Amino acid sequence: MPTAPLRAALAVVLLAAQPGGTQAQSQVQSQGNRPISAIDWLDRGSDFAALPRPAPELNIPLQPPRPPLGDLAEPPVAESIITPEVTTHALNAQQAGAVGLLPRRVTGLPADLWQGSLPATLTRRIDALELTDTPALQSLLYSLLLAETLPPEASGSNQTANRTAGHDFLLARIDKLTAMGAVDPALALAERADPTSHPAIFARWFDLSLLAGDDHRACSALRDRPALSPSDAALTFCRAMLGQYDLAVLTFGNAAALGMLTQSEETLLRLYLDPELAEETPPLPPPARPSPLAFRLAEAIGTPLPTGGLPRAYAMTDLRGTSGWRAEIEAAERLTQSGALTENRLLGIYTAREPAASGEPWDRVEAIQQLDAAISASDRDRAARALPGAWSALQAAALDVPFARLWAVTLVDMDLGAATGDDIDADQIANIIFDMAMLSPEYETLAARLPRPDARRKFLAALAVGEPGTATAPDVTAQAIQRGFAPETELPTLIRLDLQQGKLGEAMLQSMALLAQGAEGATKDIAPALAALRRMGLEDTSRRAALQLMLLERGL
Repeated sequence: MPTAPLRAALAVVLLAAQPGGTQAQSQVQSQGNRPISAIDWLDRGSDFAALPRPAPELNIPLQPPRPPLGDLAEPPVAESIITPEVTTHALNAQQAGAVGLLPRRVTGLPADLWQGSLPATLTRRIDALELTDTPALQSLLYSLLLAETLPPEASGSNQTANRTAGHDFLLARIDKLTAMGAVDPALALAERADPTSHPAIFARWFDLSLLAGDDHRACSALRDRPALSPSDAALTFCRAMLGQYDLAVLTFGNAAALGMLTQSEETLLRLYLDPELAEETPPLPPPARPSPLAFRLAEAIGTPLPTGGLPRAYAMTDLRGTSGWRAEIEAAERLTQSGALTENRLLGIYTAREPAASGEPWDRVEAIQQLDAAISASDRDRAARALPGAWSALQAAALDVPFARLWAVTLVDMDLGAATGDDIDADQIANIIFDMAMLSPEYETLAARLPRPDARRKFLAALAVGEPGTATAPDVTAQAIQRGFAPETELPTLIRLDLQQGKLGEAMLQSMALLAQGAEGATKDIAPALAALRRMGLEDTSRRAALQLMLLERGL
């Protein structure tokens, strides 16, 4: 990238900058895009004389000529002319609000999931959901956000308003996925909707592409469609990155002269455009709330920002192998906690190399490596010795549910109860294995295979088959769960009204929020929330959520 004499060039540009750093490109519509009639002669107004006339032998009279308008005796009845709104779209075009990654045959959700609800209400409810510590509800939320369904409609029948509502609802889904750290699904959702179809969708797609490390693709799209640029800063960055250096300097100068850049953007872009100046400048204080572009610019000038205190989506950038193993481990743990990363990938990061230090996260890494090695070797005694330390470390990091999914069935099959050694606590091992089994997707099957010597395990086993009322409740939470599975439990008024009005998706969101409150200590909300989820056919989610209420130290 040329750098000299950059400072002089920037000064000249700033002095000579004129409004309108970019020119709007004229668009010429091809005649080939003109709609054509299904019947060819409808487009040939002068060819009516060529149409076949009835045969003479049929003696069908032709319609007599109409009298002149002045001879009509009827008075005019129209006082005004109303031109109806006409909208057009391609027959194969997909509604932006209807796009999804999971088809209905996978989710089992109906196409009219969101019908009847106001887009603004759904957006508010989705944004307010905080389910980081609720794995069962996280899974349901991912299904709702990624499902292919009809978008909600605005009040009235205005097509333009409905299209806007669909776009707004899609943006809410993308924003929630991004907040959960699910950058790749959010990016795929934006791509399915065609990022170039709407400036707001393009802005999300651009930011997500930067977080995913796909700068070149994002900037190439911006080069082809500069009018979609979310900001002059983005346009400057992309033009410089693609080698259009002089144009980037001109864009930057115009934007700076017109006050179109924030102070942080102007400083970062100036250093990005002048590497020599960047080398002479001491590290800048990190911005409080950096945008993905500011984050990428800081990385480009050699002062990358740590992601630990940033929103979860930024943790994705630490998985590219450029931030060091510790940063990669901590980022992967954050993303696995929210369901944005699979436990298999986290295990791969844990076992990538030998820990070279002690303390966190190295003690946790070592404990998990020991258990993984014992399982891989099918060594029952080693696994029994490694399990307590590894399980305790996973619980402390809120990673118990992901690794229960990964290892529960294998550990049950290994029959660790038969392990030998004076240093093995058989009762402790049995409790850990039972808890892991109840937190796994195979909870119902495994419950029938494992012993239930005490009231706690008997209740959990009964809950696993959906009949908690047949066992004695060991505590207040268990009693609330029993009421939630009782058929006579009444639904909350708002949820009942939503179901009566066909607002299934909105009722699900309300039930999830209510159960999350129950997990935080509002025990009275557990029963109605579970009853509502079961009434909507979400039996598996209800059982897994209830089991997690009983087993996870952090709540659900």
